[in-house]
Parts: sequence; structure tokens; C-alpha cells
Amino acid sequence: MERPQLISRDAALRVALAARAMPNITLPRLIEVLQECLGEEIDTDTLRNITVTNLKTGLGSLDGEEDGEDIGIGLESMKLAVRILWGDADDTEAVPPLDAYTEGDMPGSVRVAIASDFGLNLNGHFGSCLRFLVFQVSPDEHRLIDVRSTAEADFAPDKNLFRAQLIGDCHVAYVVSVGGPAAAKIIRADIYPIKVPEGGSADEVIAKFQQAMRHSPPPWLLKILGVAAENRLRRYKARLDDDDVPDPIPEATP
Repeated sequence: MERPQLISRDAALRVALAARAMPNITLPRLIEVLQECLGEEIDTDTLRNITVTNLKTGLGSLDGEEDGEDIGIGLESMKLAVRILWGDADDTEAVPPLDAYTEGDMPGSVRVAIASDFGLNLNGHFGSCLRFLVFQVSPDEHRLIDVRSTAEADFAPDKNLFRAQLIGDCHVAYVVSVGGPAAAKIIRADIYPIKVPEGGSADEVIAKFQQAMRHSPPPWLLKILGVAAENRLRRYKARLDDDDVPDPIPEATP
């Protein structure tokens, strides 16, 4: 006899995203709490019965904390997780409308992906961010041309490869963090990964990138811009401070 499906695909996507929204909470751990509250079978309708109190109590009890206050998650993260489970949190929340863009609109521009969990910010790790903000960037202009959800990555045989392919049309990827094996997949996709551990607003990140494009592009950026190899070092003048233009992570250095 065929066993019933314990969780629908849509519900599984919500649960995976909710787990990512809460620091220190793994997917199996969240599933355990949900099954304690809802039973073995979980779908999008039953997930709407989950409350912040359910998460505080369930996750806290797993840690041995009866009141759930000291489990290192944070109330706002749990509220976001509940909204994701309910289906009320859109990946594009707090992001302005996309800018119109047609290929060729911005001569001398490159495409930049920014790992993001919420808002118009660089605040995501490559392997766990909820989405990528995709900008077309020239020295004097930038446009937000796409917001790409990473939800389907959880169903891919190779999650990091899926993510690299998701932004495969980009030249640069800004992340808060990325592991070595994942970085290798990004580089093989011909994308330059740049770590900025402190994160920041997307506008700040793009402004610093444009500053490098205008004033002193390092050789790796000149390569992206199509400058011939023999001219790269000639055009590479005074180097900007590292805080202004982070180098690609070591594996990405050409």
C-alpha cells in the first residue's frame, strides 16, 4: 500500500525558508516542532495554525528552556518564520519595483548579484540566502532588474550549483559569507564572488563598486569590463582602500 505524502511541495518550501529565517535552527529541528504541533502530515493549510508561541515553546523545550526566551533566535526572526509558514511573507517584500531594462541599455555595464534575506540589503550567506537582488551597474547608473528566489535550491541535488546557475548571467556576486567548495562552483560559473562580512545596504555596496569602476578598477574588474590583458595593469593606478572595494575571495583572484 502506498504511503501518504507527509508534506506537500509548497509546504516543504515554506518550512525550508522558515528554518533559514531563524538563526541556529536546522530544518530537521523545525520539522520536529511542527510535527509535535500539527501531526505527521503537514500542508499549507495546517501551517496556518502555527503561532509564535508554538515556536517559542517547541524550540525552547528542545533546548531545555521552558520559557523559550534563551534559545538564541530572537522574537522578530520567529515572527518572520511564522509569516513564511503562513505564506504571508513574499520574497520580494520591502524591495522597490524593478527598473525597466533591455539588453544594451547601459553600455559598459556589468551585472551584479547581492545575497539578501530581507529588504534592499546585502545580508545573506551564499548557501542560505532567501534571494538574490540582481543589478545592472555602470559607472554612473544602476538598476534593480530582478529579484530571484532561492527556494527551489532546497530540492536540487547540488544546492550550491543550483544557486550559482541561478545567477549565471551575473559577473559579480556579493555575499556576507561563502564556503570554499561553494566559491569554487561560483568561479566555475565565471562569476566573481566578493565577501563583505559586515553586509550593508545594496545602494552602499553598488556605490562602492561604481567608485572602483570610475576611478581605479583592479585587474579582475578590468577583465570583466573587457579590457585587454596587456592594458589592465597599465590602467590600474592607485588602489582604493580595501574597505572601499573588497577583493574577490582568494579563490576568485585571476
